[in-house]
Amino acid sequence: QVQLVESGGGLVQAGGSLRLSCEASGFTFDMYDMAWFRQAPGKERDFVAGIGRSSKFIQYAESVKGRFTISRDNGKNTAWLQMNSLKAEDTAVYHCAAGVVLNVGTRARPSEYHYWGQGIQVTVSS
Repeated sequence: QVQLVESGGGLVQAGGSLRLSCEASGFTFDMYDMAWFRQAPGKERDFVAGIGRSSKFIQYAESVKGRFTISRDNGKNTAWLQMNSLKAEDTAVYHCAAGVVLNVGTRARPSEYHYWGQGIQVTVSS
């Protein structure tokens, strides 16, 4: 049974930090690219960050560059998203996702990812 379980979300003041974790099970973790997406109320699910299977390829949305860091540990079947200098506009439900991305140009598309976590709320108060 495939599972992606997010943790580490919550309420934080603007300028603060949070670290999201995504624990994976039920599939061969090191064979999959990982990504974080977020969805605010009434908006589409947006790409936040992605990381390749061996961590050599990393990509960020422009809105989070310099503030967020994605990482993974294949030995622990876990991916993380370190979020610093949080802003009110970062408020959303954050989802981790796993997929086999063959084309770098499509890494940010939700359709490239086969497995999804249920999501975790991040709320940034201004």
